[in-house]
Amino acid sequence: MTLKSAQYSLIFHGTGSGGELSMGCSAATLMDAKHNPLLLIDCGPGTVSAFQQQFNQLPAAVFITHGHMDHIADLEILAVRAHLQKVPPIRLYVPLSLIGLLHQRLATYPGLLAEGGLDFWQSFQLLPVTDHFHWAGLTFQLWPTRHHAPGSSFALHVPGLFLYSGDTRPIPEIVHHQLSGQEVVFHDCGVEPNPSHTGLADLAREYQPNWLHRFVLYHYANAEAATLLRQAGYTVAAPKDIFTLPARGA
Repeated sequence: MTLKSAQYSLIFHGTGSGGELSMGCSAATLMDAKHNPLLLIDCGPGTVSAFQQQFNQLPAAVFITHGHMDHIADLEILAVRAHLQKVPPIRLYVPLSLIGLLHQRLATYPGLLAEGGLDFWQSFQLLPVTDHFHWAGLTFQLWPTRHHAPGSSFALHVPGLFLYSGDTRPIPEIVHHQLSGQEVVFHDCGVEPNPSHTGLADLAREYQPNWLHRFVLYHYANAEAATLLRQAGYTVAAPKDIFTLPARGA
């Protein structure tokens, strides 16, 4: 998917929902013009191995959209590998309201290594985020989304480049009112909706038609679901797919 000549692109390591592993857990990496990794978005089961297979290194920076295990569980693996490979602390951007949850779910286990001597946070530079952060020459904005409870999940937005929804119900208040109109919208969508996730029928009902051609759907159940979404006329991400982002100011 090429919109115009571009400086950045995004690669998916997995595109599946938490209930089935056939498509991998949803996670993606923003890359520069030379396809060097800039920022890993989410880190569920299998993400670290997929990232290393793609880039032959560990991520230098990670952003977490929310605290469900299909989006954070591999942070424990990442902590151990970073320690064993003696890499500098990995920048871990976490929305402020999620820090306590992340600590409770991953950092309180009594010993990551059999030999001891490793605390989860030693492998990371924790960078709390309120509404935006700066990294790799870009400004990333956060928008709270509709997933389970208020303040529990966040979309990631680089104006003019992309919006990555994370897990969410439809968010027209963000897409229609906070985006410039140039962004690629990577959007949670399965075939059937539920109280925490977008379904196929939601898209045409909730979003203006002139936006839908910019959507790339992910976080669906399986290959059959992906086929149904494509048959409905949407672009659907698959693991290892790379999407070129619009040129800045295009």
